[in-house]
Formats: sequence, C-alpha cells, structure tokens
Amino acid sequence: MSKKRALIFAGGGIKVAFQAGVLQVWLDEANLEFDLADGASGGTFNLAMWCQGMSGTTIADNWRNLDPIDGVDLNWQQYIKLFYARSLFTLDKYKERIFPQWGLDWDQIRASQREATFNVYNFTKHELEVLTPAQMDADWLGACVSLPMWFPPVEKHGQTYIDPVYYTDANLEEAIKRGADELWIPWTVSEQGVWHDGFVANYFQIIETAANGNLKRDLRRIEENNAALAAGKPGLYGRHIEVKLLKAEVPLHYLINFSQDRLIEAVNLGVKVGREWCQQQGIPLNDGAEYATAVHAAQTKLQFTEEMKGFVTLGASNYDEGFRQGRQQGTSLMFHLDIKIDGVNRFIENPRHEAAAEGYVQCDALGGRLPVEMGIFNLFVHDDDPTHKKMLYRLFLRNAQGEPLTLSGYKDIQDDPGLDVWQDTTTLFTTIYRGHIGVEAEAQAEILAQGIIHIHLLDFLHQLMTFRVEGPTLADKSAAFARFGKLFMGSLWDVYAREILAYGPF
Repeated sequence: MSKKRALIFAGGGIKVAFQAGVLQVWLDEANLEFDLADGASGGTFNLAMWCQGMSGTTIADNWRNLDPIDGVDLNWQQYIKLFYARSLFTLDKYKERIFPQWGLDWDQIRASQREATFNVYNFTKHELEVLTPAQMDADWLGACVSLPMWFPPVEKHGQTYIDPVYYTDANLEEAIKRGADELWIPWTVSEQGVWHDGFVANYFQIIETAANGNLKRDLRRIEENNAALAAGKPGLYGRHIEVKLLKAEVPLHYLINFSQDRLIEAVNLGVKVGREWCQQQGIPLNDGAEYATAVHAAQTKLQFTEEMKGFVTLGASNYDEGFRQGRQQGTSLMFHLDIKIDGVNRFIENPRHEAAAEGYVQCDALGGRLPVEMGIFNLFVHDDDPTHKKMLYRLFLRNAQGEPLTLSGYKDIQDDPGLDVWQDTTTLFTTIYRGHIGVEAEAQAEILAQGIIHIHLLDFLHQLMTFRVEGPTLADKSAAFARFGKLFMGSLWDVYAREILAYGPF
C-alpha cells in the first residue's frame, strides 16, 4: 500500500518566503506529489496558493515580486491609546493589494479538491480550530496570521480569532489524524537559542519558545511511536510515521522588513538549500532555473578595486605563524583586484553573491607578479548561521615556471567581544595551494604557503573612490549602487547589530 504524504506549511512570519523557495524545488524540480497539507501562521499564505493549484515556482515568484512596503498598513488611529492600542498594524493592505497580486481566487480555493487544513485559534473558546479550503476567504486567512499586538484579532460569527502560533506552528497531529504516513516539513523558526533583550526581541523569542517546543514535543511522540512499533507494541499512532524535516536559519526578520531584495534572497536561499537537501536525501531533480525573477529588469554592472597587503610563509602550518614568520623573513604578498559584478540583480538576489575578480598577485617567493587567470569573489556568504559570514576569494594563478597555483582566502565576519568590524572586514586569511583547485578539493590539496593580508586605511579610502556603476539610466545606476550598499550594510547588521534587531530591515 502506498504511503500517504503530507506537506506541512509551518509558520515563521515572512520567513516563509524561504519555504516558498523550497516548494519550487520540491514541487517543480523533484516533482513530489502530496496527498494532503496543513498550514499554520505565515505558512497558510503558501497553503492557500497550493490549494489553488499554483506551482512551486509561481508561489516562489509571488514572494519574489512582493514589495513588503505594499503590505504595511499602520493602525495609526489606535496609537492615541498608547499601551491600550488594539494593534500596531492592520492586514487591510494584504487583503486589498497583496492577495490579489498573488492571484488568490477564493472561489477556486473553496472549490479545491486538495485535502488541506488551515489552523486558527478561537480565543473566545480557547480552542484550536481547523478549517478546510471550502471555508476559506480573505478574512479567515487574515485570522490565521493575526499575530497579537502586531495585527488586530478577527471577529467572525461573534467570536474572536488570532494566529495559532502559541498553540502550534505546525499541526503534525492533524496531518497524522488524516492518515499521513510521511510529514514533509520546511522549518524556518530560528533555533539559535541566543537571548536578546528588548521588547521586540522578547516577543519573538517567546514565539520561538512555543513553536520550537511544540515541534520537538510532537517529534518526540513520533519517535516514541516508531520505537514502540519496532518493539512489537501498538504505538501512539498505530503505524510508522516518517518525518522529512528541512531546517534553516533564514536571514530575515519575522515581520520587520522593508527590503524586497531580502525577500528575494530568502526565496532563493530556499531554492539553494532545497536542492542541497534533496541531493543529500537522494531525491533526483530536474534542471531548474538559476533564480529567475523579473523584479529588477534593468541590466546594471558594478565594479571596484581592492588592494590587500601582508605576509605569507612557504610551508607554514597556520595563518598566524605564516604571517609572523613571513614578516620576519620579508616574504610579502599583495594583490590588486578589480571586482566586477556583471549583473547587480543576479549578484544581490543569489545567496552566493558571486562576482569576477581580475588583476594580479605580487609575491617574490612565488615568482613575482602573477596574473589572475580566473578569479571568483563571494560577498557575505554563510553556511548554516547567517550571523557568521565570510567573504571568499579564489584566484587561479601560475608561478614563474608556469605551474598552476590557487590563492584561497576568506574574511571571517563574526561578532567577537569589542569593536571588531574593521578588523574582520579587512583581514584575509590566505592559503596558496599547488594546482588549480576548487573548494571541494582543498582538504586533499598540497599547501605551499599560508599567511594573512590586510587592507590598510589609505588603501581602503582609495577603494571607496574606485566604485563604478554602469546602467541604462542615471536612475538605474543610482538604484544599483544603493542596493549594493544596502546588501553590504544589511549583512553587517546581521552580524554586529543583532541586539537592536535580529536581522537588518533594509
């Protein structure tokens, strides 16, 4: 008998833009089919689109094309009440603008043949209620995401409804009750576990407490059920339940975000992580588009020049030793690079933030001035933790004898005690490898030299004067430069200003 597969549209505020990127992969590239679905909180946005029959790419593009400013609606008439205000914002503009922009058709959703459940909390009765597509409309969807304080509760049939996040952010029990054997869960609620002071931080940390705590409780029940079945006992659910859980730390605040670029990057991060997850799970994929979006149609380019200088030592075993010995021995190394971004849209919206690097490396110990045959630069990339980022450099060279070399370097961007942003962004930990190698081959490659190079203050001031932007119009060029600046400063915010807000709003 075939297994019944459920797609869990877990909540996470607007972090569910990442979830939409995963759906692009699961639904369109992996061609996965689901027998039923359940949604809670922000995940109900994506569930509504799924019920209507939209493809994963369409759902993802709806988030890519969303300007978050369009949904901001201040409940300013309540502000005179100060601490007794009903809410800070309303969802009216979502109902009037965003839902139609997404193409939500309530007649189609109510007529959907897909089995689905929308969770909402009935505050009047203090009960979780589960709605089917046949019951849904714009007001009910608003009720599913009406987070207290931020949005007003929704009054329906003389009763008061709010977001169910404090009760559940992923109703696994409902999916299991409806016969699901497999639960596919893209999870975006942060699990960093670092407590920050301040009212806004506290509010969302309480949500993380409820959401993560309830999820882990449900997962433990499933584990206990499966263990009981394996031991020949009936188990809580009477059948084996398989969990397919994809988790990610998404560099986007749950609600406070005014940047369309951040939304797009979150979607595209979902695509990237979704593809990697499927490969790890052995799930075959069709070829998918890179990260297509028509939000910014103007073709723009940006470039700047960077010079770094320092010391390396042949045969050194670590960076600090290579720098100290190199300074004593006079084995200096510097590079002069032109960083060229051919397509600012692609650069900003792709989570790898990749550009070409052209120029030369000067190191007498390696044979003098060595032209860069091919160079790659990545700005502010992260693996699992967006609060710890790196700038990456990979330069393919040849020494005086024509032998291939690779310079691999990274700047380590993390918030250590003290004011370290300057040191982090101007210090490159540098390794010279024999051969032209990619990052996947570094562990087995032969290291020729290691050390550290820096940007000096005068060189940095000169670098600021080298920025050049190309584009069809002055407005396009100005917008491209501003977007690059927001990416740069916003990424620094994610690392160094988390005590103010978990992720930069711009």
